Amino acid sequence: MNFLNQLIKIKNINLSFELFPPSEKKKDKNFWNELKKINLLNPKFISVTYGANNGNKTRTYNFIKELKSNIKTELAPHMICVNESRKELKKIAQKYLNNGIKNIVALRGDYLNKNKKPKMYAKDLVILLNKISNFNISVAAYPEIHPEAKSIQFDLINLKKKLDCGANQAITQFFFDIENFLRFRDKCAGIGIKQKIIPGILPIYDFNQVYKFCLFSKIFVPKWLKNLYLNSDKTFKNDHLIGIDIAINMIQTLYKEGICDFHIYTLNKLNFINSIFSTSNFLFE
Repeated sequence: MNFLNQLIKIKNINLSFELFPPSEKKKDKNFWNELKKINLLNPKFISVTYGANNGNKTRTYNFIKELKSNIKTELAPHMICVNESRKELKKIAQKYLNNGIKNIVALRGDYLNKNKKPKMYAKDLVILLNKISNFNISVAAYPEIHPEAKSIQFDLINLKKKLDCGANQAITQFFFDIENFLRFRDKCAGIGIKQKIIPGILPIYDFNQVYKFCLFSKIFVPKWLKNLYLNSDKTFKNDHLIGIDIAINMIQTLYKEGICDFHIYTLNKLNFINSIFSTSNFLFE
């Protein structure tokens, strides 16, 4: 792993990983051992989600504190603003700051009441955070358009607003069509976005689960990808090998396009994620 870490440094590759707060039962010895292996890859940061349907900020905060006591990597908790008061958001941000957390992933969050506009959006949270301290702020980007956006142009303008308000970079929703991402990157540059756009990579551990995510989030699933799994022998071992190959191919292809930063959505399948970055096929030619 140390040799691989050196190669990643030589190639100027920056990895980051996303976790969600696991239950106490899931945080066993194996979980921490696999996390330490990921830590050996010297990730730029590890983000921690707020959870589905706006989740639970207490679980996120507690898990961040636990991670901080176990690994030295920079941590980036997700913060959601849609159902929180400004006073509460300031309190949460200050608590992170007091614990040495300077990275935040600023998100609006799921808004279930479609008949009423939210009081706050991600750009408002970015402004609020910058008034508190000089946080390193990541925001979300959508290569294949946010499901609620009126148009691609509307979505791009919204992304630019978030970045212009003081966000440092954007992390994309996961995707499987590389051309869609590259077109999106060009469009971002075309409207004057200069901040880094980090592609989100979701290695496929369970295709049926990922396919449901894609349907829910309106993410394009190429025909070739469906066929790979339809024509496989349906064993988990074979499907995992397919998922590893796809993730490696995506990273290698994007690297050749000049991209050196990759955000990996782990779904807490840490053993599977480590198998991707420990394989010799990951080493770039």
